[in-house]
Amino acid sequence: QFSDTGSRKEHVKITSDSKPGFLERLSETSGGMLMGLVTFLLSFYILFTNEGRALRTAKSLDEGLSLVIPLDSIYSVSQQNEGRLVHLAGSLSTSKPLFDPSYGLSIHAVKLKRNVEMYQWVEYEDSREYEENGEIKKETKYSYNTEWKSEVVNSRNFDREIGHKNPSAMAVESFTAVSPNVQVGSFVLSKGLVDKIDNFKQLSLSNLEDPHADVTRGGDYFYHSENPRRPEVGDLRVSFFYAGLSGDDPHLGSADKVTVIARQRGDQLVPYHTKSGDVLQILYPGDLSVEEVFQKEHESNTMKTWALRAAGWMAMFVGISLMIRIFYTLVDWFPVVREMVNIGLKAFAFCVASSLSLLTISIGWLFYRPLWALLIGLLSLVPIVVAKSRIPPKKQQ
Repeated sequence: QFSDTGSRKEHVKITSDSKPGFLERLSETSGGMLMGLVTFLLSFYILFTNEGRALRTAKSLDEGLSLVIPLDSIYSVSQQNEGRLVHLAGSLSTSKPLFDPSYGLSIHAVKLKRNVEMYQWVEYEDSREYEENGEIKKETKYSYNTEWKSEVVNSRNFDREIGHKNPSAMAVESFTAVSPNVQVGSFVLSKGLVDKIDNFKQLSLSNLEDPHADVTRGGDYFYHSENPRRPEVGDLRVSFFYAGLSGDDPHLGSADKVTVIARQRGDQLVPYHTKSGDVLQILYPGDLSVEEVFQKEHESNTMKTWALRAAGWMAMFVGISLMIRIFYTLVDWFPVVREMVNIGLKAFAFCVASSLSLLTISIGWLFYRPLWALLIGLLSLVPIVVAKSRIPPKKQQ
C-alpha cells in the first residue's frame, strides 16, 4: 500500500513468523537472564560510587566556601593571593573577534558556532504485532517526510530508498570557533572555565548582506537554495550562534558578565584541588556572591545525586525483572496464571530493588556518616516488611 500526502509518503509492510516454541522462548529468556545479571551488578556500582561522590563533592564545596577570598579588584593581580581560591565577577573580554570569512561574519565573543542543516528525507516507523493463524505477524507503517536536519540521514537504511534518497554529505560543514584568550579583567580563564561558557544564543543576520550570488539570506538563515520558500532535498541553510559576548555591540548589547571561583596562579585562573580530592573551578553567568555560587553548586550536586540514585534503582529493578523472567516463561501457556505470576514478579522486583538500593546507599555512607548509614539500613527493611505483611496468614489447621 502506498499513499502520498504532500511531502509526506507512507507505505505498510507486513511480515510473519512462526510462533516460537517453548524451548526457543526459554533460550531467549536465558539470554535475558545474563543481561539482567550484568545490569543488576552495574546498579550496585552506580549506587555505591554515587554516594561517595556526592559526599566528597559536598565536603569539597564546604572546604571551598571556608577558604575562598573575594577579590577587591579584577584589574590588578595581587601576589598575596597566589595559589589561593579566589572569587571575582566581571565582563568577559577577548583579544580579537571570531569570524567566518565564508559568510562575511565577525563577532567579539568567546565562542561562535556555525550550524548547517540539510533538507532531507526522514523515515518514521510505527509497528504493531498480532497473532493470526498460529503465526506472529508484524505490521509496520513507514512514513517519509522532508525536514531540515543537522546530521546527514543515511537513506540506505530506509525500507524504501527509491524516491527518498538523500545526499551522502553536506557541501558546507558545521564548526565551533573558540577564542584562544578569554579574560575577566586582568585574569585569563583556563580551558575548563571557558568550556563552561555554553549559553549559546542565535545570532541575528538582519544587518548582513548576502555573501555570495548562490546564497540567499532569509530571516536568521543563509540558504543555499534556488527557492528558500520551496526547498528541495539537498538544499542547505546556515545559522550562527554565539556564547559569551566579550565586547559592547550596538545590536547585541553589553559584554556578558560572569562569576568565577578558581585558584589564582599568576594572572591565570586554574583548577583548585581540595583536600577531599575534588577540583573546584566554577563559572556562572551574571554577578553572584560567594554564598549564591556555592548554594547553586550544592543544589546541582543534590540533583545529580538523586538522578543517579533513580538510575541505579531502575537498573536494579530491570536487572531483577530480567533474571526472574524465566518463571513467567514457564507458565506462559496458562493465561490466568500468567497474569497473576506477572504481577507477583513485578511486585517482587520492586520490593527487592528498593531494599537493596537503600542498603547499598547506606553502605556508601558508612565511612562518612555512620548514624545516617544505620538509619538508611533500617529503612531498607521496610519494603520487605510491607510485602510480607500483605501475604495472608495460613489458616489454622
